[in-house]
Amino acid sequence: MNAPPHVAVVGGGPAGLMAAETLAAAGLPVDVFDAMPSVGRKFLLAGRGGLNLTHSEPDAVFRTRYGAAEAALRPALDGFDADALRTWAAGLGIDTFVGTSGRVFPTDMKAAPLLRAWLHRLRGAGVRFHARHRWTGWTNDGALRFATPAGELVHRARATVLALGGGSWARLGSDGAWVPRLQAAGVPVAPLRPSNCGFDLARPWSPFLRQRYAGQPVKPVAMTFDGRRQQGEFVLTDTGVEGSLVYAFSAVLREAIVRDGQAVPTLDLLPDHDAERVRAELRRPRGTRSLATHLKSRLGLGGLKLALLHEVLGADGVADPVRAAKALKALPLVLSAPRPLDEAISTAGGVDFAGLDEHLMLRACPGVFCAGEMLDWEAPTGGYLLTASMATGRQAGLGAAAWLRGATPPPQRG
Repeated sequence: MNAPPHVAVVGGGPAGLMAAETLAAAGLPVDVFDAMPSVGRKFLLAGRGGLNLTHSEPDAVFRTRYGAAEAALRPALDGFDADALRTWAAGLGIDTFVGTSGRVFPTDMKAAPLLRAWLHRLRGAGVRFHARHRWTGWTNDGALRFATPAGELVHRARATVLALGGGSWARLGSDGAWVPRLQAAGVPVAPLRPSNCGFDLARPWSPFLRQRYAGQPVKPVAMTFDGRRQQGEFVLTDTGVEGSLVYAFSAVLREAIVRDGQAVPTLDLLPDHDAERVRAELRRPRGTRSLATHLKSRLGLGGLKLALLHEVLGADGVADPVRAAKALKALPLVLSAPRPLDEAISTAGGVDFAGLDEHLMLRACPGVFCAGEMLDWEAPTGGYLLTASMATGRQAGLGAAAWLRGATPPPQRG
């Protein structure tokens, strides 16, 4: 009886580990290669403040979070959705709960116990791990090439799943170095762009605002842009803004900057007060009280929010009830550029779905499958990134297993 064909998974993040689990469940010997000293490093860091596994909102709404890539991701999410992810975590002994925002977390909020249990199960299934193996391309006869501390290693596999991540957080292994290698092989790749990222202002904050408030959160606040409004919080930075509310708009802000040279969202600094109440309170006589005291007592406005109002309007504008009322409900932020790719939480761009078949196999490279963030999709934070990464890892694993059942030897690649 012939031995089952070996499969290589390159990349030890959630997508790669899910591909490895799927392949091992199909009875295939699997080797996982990762450039870092250990797998799952970005996964662990992302979960440091509480591991957001997925989201509990209705599936029809959940899928809209992937925007233009919703249709391309449909097969993966049909096979592994938010409920399936929670069931999978329970199988590892990890109970989950739904937070007040609808996000789903492990009960202990930690990433490390889940990763330990996952790796234990994978090793028990026979998956072999190879750390400090950085993929550098293919040999002429289609074997994988790796740079290792001991020198170059050549590994031959009958099928390969690439799960190399995007281009953010290079220190954790996702450096985008795979892009020119796949392009050289004829694979269409959209340029990598920052997603879920901060933005720089066209006009820098004043020294006072930076020195006094940089690093502090602004909340509650609502942002409006491109016909959409959302409430949340963001953080003032030395050069602009970042944080969950900004990340929720990052894709449309980024594209507006590409198209128009800038993006101008507006901030409602008093989202719990309607515009008429704000106007009425600002028209109310304040007697001998200072304007700052009046705004604090009547509208609860002070600190960073008041400083932001001063930053945009100046002292004369803040003293003008009409201008101040308008700005409090629609304070403009003129943004000129997203922060660099390596600072972003995730990446847009990557392998174009047109270059993949329905099993996520590269049309230009039979026997090579792609999964996770290296594919051309993006989503906001909130569990959507992890869910789609794992779902595409599973889809690629299933595709590789199916291909091997009728596979021919891999073609030569330069």
